[in-house]
Amino acid sequence: MGELINRKILLIKRPEKEPDATHFKMVEAPVPDLKDEEILIQSLYLSVDPGMREMMKDQKSYTPPFQLNEVLTGRSIGRVIQSKNLNFVPGDIVYERLGWQDYSISDGKHTEKIDPNIAPISTYLGVLGVPGLCAYFGLVEIGKPQSGETVVVSGAAGAVGMIAGQIAKLLGCRVVGIAGSDHKNQYLINELGFDVAINYKTTTDIRADLQEACPNGVDVYFDNVGGDITDVVLNLINYHARIVLCGQISQYNLENPEVGPRNLNLLIKNSAMMKGFVVYDYADKNEEAISELACWIRTGQLKYKENMIKGLENAPQAFANLFQSKSFGKQLIKVSEYHEE
Repeated sequence: MGELINRKILLIKRPEKEPDATHFKMVEAPVPDLKDEEILIQSLYLSVDPGMREMMKDQKSYTPPFQLNEVLTGRSIGRVIQSKNLNFVPGDIVYERLGWQDYSISDGKHTEKIDPNIAPISTYLGVLGVPGLCAYFGLVEIGKPQSGETVVVSGAAGAVGMIAGQIAKLLGCRVVGIAGSDHKNQYLINELGFDVAINYKTTTDIRADLQEACPNGVDVYFDNVGGDITDVVLNLINYHARIVLCGQISQYNLENPEVGPRNLNLLIKNSAMMKGFVVYDYADKNEEAISELACWIRTGQLKYKENMIKGLENAPQAFANLFQSKSFGKQLIKVSEYHEE
């Protein structure tokens, strides 16, 4: 195959506020030869996730922080092009957390084969991947919405929020989304079936707008953003409400995260529950969730939106876009061409 040159994106400086191009650097290096039991994977799609921002901080978390001057890693879909591992052959399409680079070498221990016939392979980074699983488990396992209840979703135009809102509609709920543009909100209503969508950037009174959108109060709040929006929603929760803490994107770029919420007495008053989670908590139920999500996709009951940017070199800007309301749907990088059968 000849010598392969690998482009890699490194984290060279930890962002203190919003990330930008100065925090990253692209370098090139030859791809080393494979050792026994290893496979060489060509990157096809990279997932760009808000949670990666937390990993850029030098702090303890459920995943180790990125190291400076090392290649960034993220959830990836790739094609096996060389193998010295009996479990994989060239042409296999696989999922793994790999480097932000053209080629990755893996020992195969955490490499999962995926079936391109179930759905387009990019969906394994979105609706059939961690975002879809977060939406599914957050609602089904924690939120437990019942038909007729009101579900509010913040960050509703993001990869998780879109799916969470649609699942709530499938379960017979009234769904109110909160997003950052009229264009996104029209999509939520007209394409995804949300009952109401509120533009938090242009509203002059988000509490009044939410009260109007939720005349019977809020039974389930699927929280992707935290901050002031969460404070407002908590004032509208019903008795035995469930608050699902999936993400806190409003806090990720703050050098000193806000203190709060300060109205937790509302949880006591309403005998309500607030629970955070990570998708790995429910890993034993992944197959069940993927099967259900794939069925909804095939029957047209669940739609998904991908924001696809071509070129590994554009990954840092795509990441920065997540925090500037420039991303709409699941943010992906297409690194190499792949033609679905």
